[in-house]
Amino acid sequence: MNIAISNTSDTPIYQQLFEQISSQIFKGELHSGYSLPPIRQAATELRVSIITVKKAWEELERLGLIYTVTGKGCFVAELSPEEMLRKRNDLLLKQMEMDISYYKSFGLTADEIVELLRKIY
Repeated sequence: MNIAISNTSDTPIYQQLFEQISSQIFKGELHSGYSLPPIRQAATELRVSIITVKKAWEELERLGLIYTVTGKGCFVAELSPEEMLRKRNDLLLKQMEMDISYYKSFGLTADEIVELLRKIY
């Protein structure tokens, strides 16, 4: 597990953790059964609060990407390729909805949003 935290980012640290770990799961870098470090250990290594790590782990578990075994820790869930694709797309669509709402607040049309996306991509 490779995590890089930015204290200067506008993105909350728990969200940075969530995004990086979920991305690694979706890309297959963290396989089913992979044991995440204990919350206290991760907090110490990343130099963040235990509450921050706990919040990220809870969000990963809420989405079904990890599961907890009492007394043993948190592990990457075993998901079929179809379920993995569905969860990834659901997460991305939720983010895109928020992003598009922001762009629309500037009065951009769908075509203008697509054109901006093409420039960036």
